[in-house]
Amino acid sequence: MELNVSANENINGTLVLPLYEGSESVPESCEVGMPNSLKSQINRVLSDGDFKAKKKSTMTLFGGEDGKAILVGLGKSDDCTSHDFRKAGAAVTAGIKKSHGSELTVRFDNVGVANMGAFAEGMMLRDYSYDNYKQKDDDEDKTEVSVRITCSEAEAEELTKLVVEYKGICKGVHLSRDLGNCPPNDMYPEVFADMAWEWAKDFDNVDVTIINYDQAIKAGMGGLVAVGMGSARKPCMVIFEMNKHVEGRCPLLVGKGITFDTGGISLKPGTNMDEMKYDMGGSATVFGTMEALAQTGHEGKVVAITCMAENMPSSNAQRPGDVITTLSGKTVEVLNTDAEGRLVLSDGLWKAGEFDPEYIIDFATLTGACVVALGHEATGLWSNDDDFRTRIHEAGNVVGELAWPMPLLPAFEKEMTDSKIADTRNLGAGRYGGANTAAAFLKQFVPNRGYEKDGEQITWAHMDIAGTYWGSKTNTMVKNGATGIHVRTIHHLITKS
Repeated sequence: MELNVSANENINGTLVLPLYEGSESVPESCEVGMPNSLKSQINRVLSDGDFKAKKKSTMTLFGGEDGKAILVGLGKSDDCTSHDFRKAGAAVTAGIKKSHGSELTVRFDNVGVANMGAFAEGMMLRDYSYDNYKQKDDDEDKTEVSVRITCSEAEAEELTKLVVEYKGICKGVHLSRDLGNCPPNDMYPEVFADMAWEWAKDFDNVDVTIINYDQAIKAGMGGLVAVGMGSARKPCMVIFEMNKHVEGRCPLLVGKGITFDTGGISLKPGTNMDEMKYDMGGSATVFGTMEALAQTGHEGKVVAITCMAENMPSSNAQRPGDVITTLSGKTVEVLNTDAEGRLVLSDGLWKAGEFDPEYIIDFATLTGACVVALGHEATGLWSNDDDFRTRIHEAGNVVGELAWPMPLLPAFEKEMTDSKIADTRNLGAGRYGGANTAAAFLKQFVPNRGYEKDGEQITWAHMDIAGTYWGSKTNTMVKNGATGIHVRTIHHLITKS
């Protein structure tokens, strides 16, 4: 889909007409250049109540030689938000068929630039499919749809700027989805690292450093090494640095990147194990966010760390009962090898302290317990700083990606430091509060400023995206598979919060 902004009043191809619930005729401001027969047909459908313009509803009208129209509902005008415009745009993209032709013209009734931009963003977000592994027919129609958003001359410059920004952000979201959807035989730690390395070559302000398996062993990254050593595809850590010349502290993102999770020796049930290719969703979110920042020309410094491993059972895999030493020097009693994401993150979080960041946010498809607590509707959000947690929550609200504040209680930390033979344990004492105890475990590896023993802990937040990175049927921005969740949230947090 190619989307552009124009102050030209012509209607090219199929007209897309967003309408509020209760509309009984074409808004006067939308009538310019509309063929009379098409206008009469729309008016008749609206006045008869055949199209009620409820949220996300669509209807296609074929007016013969006088053109076609897609009516799209926005719901009631008094409670319609930018999120509703975004969802309406996505609904249009989801319903586009060959019969609509290759050109669309979207016309609004004085709704404001922000809402027009949200509609365009929804169209672009939904314009995604992962069909890399499907055979294409030689005669298959490959015509790209061209969309023109019309507006007044006074709105054109501002709307164009907004649409260009959303295009860049959507590239980041789509990259995150591509990474998550890629089958695990073709997406493993080395491939991810190579992709990051090649990607960085396109940007003068981005550097990528890869810490390979041998280097990770030498550095003492016991968490990363333990999780990945059972696989023939060895683990690695990938570090992204954007605008590293800029002085001062910066945001730092850390991603869990388990490219496939069998559970290791603590083998998962076979049902739906194919979905464990999505267990690198945290690293996909991080990579996608860096892409979005790069595409939109972010000039500030940002660092990101992805912890890549494949968790496999084998004769040299870690075992339940092992005790490992992490990069921090703290030891972990491994009670379950399927609680592996927190182990790779323990090294990523500790490594983050070397960059003296303003704050650290980690992303992980970490626990089924988070899905039990919040379903597929919200990401779990924990932090050692209430104000910072609120900032992330509010950034998510702005872009329509819900992150729900969760408790980080001292009792959970005590539970995770209650091993009789090690500093910490990688599993809670019981079945309850599993997402909370996982967050409490991670907190033990967030370094103090300057690694000082009695210093202040660096501001940190943990986002458990196990329920929102894939399988969210209520996320209308994507048809299926990986959602690319929170690329937009963190882009907003970094650039506008």
